[in-house]
Amino acid sequence: MLSFDTVVERALTGPICTERDFDLGIFVPNLRKIIEKYGIKYDPGNPVPADDDLADRVWEAGLEFLVETGVYCLDTERRILFTRQEIEGALGSAPCNVVYGEGKDARLMPRRFPEDETPPWCSGCGAGPVLTEWNLINVVKTYAEDPLSDGITAPCLTKLDGRDLVAGSPRGVEGAIRTVLLVREALRRAGRPGMPVVNEVASAVRATEHIAGHAFGNPKTDALEIGTVHELKVDFDALNKVAYCQAVGNLTFAENGVILGGYAGGPAGVAVVCAAYHPVDLLVIRGVVQHPLAVPIEGGTTSMREIIWARSMAIQAATRNSSLPIVAPGYTSAGPMTEMCYYEFAAWVMATVVSGGSVEVGPPSRGVMEDYSDPMENIFSNAVAHASAGMSRKEANKIVSRLLENYENKLKDPPPGKKLPEYFDIASGTPNKECIEFYRKMRQEFAEQFGLKLPLTSPYL
Repeated sequence: MLSFDTVVERALTGPICTERDFDLGIFVPNLRKIIEKYGIKYDPGNPVPADDDLADRVWEAGLEFLVETGVYCLDTERRILFTRQEIEGALGSAPCNVVYGEGKDARLMPRRFPEDETPPWCSGCGAGPVLTEWNLINVVKTYAEDPLSDGITAPCLTKLDGRDLVAGSPRGVEGAIRTVLLVREALRRAGRPGMPVVNEVASAVRATEHIAGHAFGNPKTDALEIGTVHELKVDFDALNKVAYCQAVGNLTFAENGVILGGYAGGPAGVAVVCAAYHPVDLLVIRGVVQHPLAVPIEGGTTSMREIIWARSMAIQAATRNSSLPIVAPGYTSAGPMTEMCYYEFAAWVMATVVSGGSVEVGPPSRGVMEDYSDPMENIFSNAVAHASAGMSRKEANKIVSRLLENYENKLKDPPPGKKLPEYFDIASGTPNKECIEFYRKMRQEFAEQFGLKLPLTSPYL
């Protein structure tokens, strides 16, 4: 595989163009041409597609699109270009079967295929903003107590000692450090001190904050999440994080997002761009996991029919052709303690797992509302993920289609649900009776109406 320094050199010396020319003169026309050439068409009647030939065409389209388009460096206004041979070399040396965590809490990240019986990796509990340090500890602790939880996705602190965190400031550095320490304390309280954190410095924005926070975690067994910029772009701050991880040997989750309705266009374009990001995550971000996100331009939910189809298609394309594992993150429109929230999580989680991916369950309410990080929906989603392992895509398509019927017409005006203090006893660090009873009700409904055999492992059954 190309050295990281070679990638940096191309960011400094590659073909120069403005960002607008890259977007409108290169990215968009190249994508339209590739979609037409490979006959990529969206099928709304099958949100979980089961077409291996189409998956392989999406894969080939993604690789060809990347060769012709490249990755745009925002700081130098230059394109980082790769040949097909260089891309295939990176795919041929992709990491596989990496172990995260330590001691009894260590977990192997599996490579999975469409309809694979191998249990998926499950991480979750946050990624959304929390208002206080106690709320962060309670959310992480509750999720970590679930035996099906393999890793932690830490919530983000929004305030430090009652004051706003400011990215790039000394308060941003302190916030990053304190988030790491609080997550570690929560894991100790849950009896899982060696559990891996897959976005180790959740409250960090800048590279300096990531580096500072990293020193207070488990440097070799946690991961830093490093993201690209929409679409097919990267900046020096991300590359600086990669340079640091390369020097210290840290694991990286390579995060990328594609916007439905943006330059990628519709679901077909989103699927192709998601596939193109797969080798980018190896070559540029140096990831040991691809972390693909796709969201509509008007909101942050991953439970729309178009998003479910596009990401399922892209995950199948990648898992059939690459050994780099995929952990797909996702959010809902509805808030915690609502039936719609459970339906949304179940739909995208099931689609991801039967497509060959693993899951990172984010917070409800699009991941942007303070104190809407509910560990109970996350625990439920873990059970759905394990129940989906080995299920056929056609069977999953039937269930996901029924789930969509239950919430699709409410996505633009979803129920807000409740904030954490309304259904959680902050003092004891446990969900209240109403929350537990609602969780049990939803488990029973999914067993009776959808035939899902959910594992009996949760501490709240």
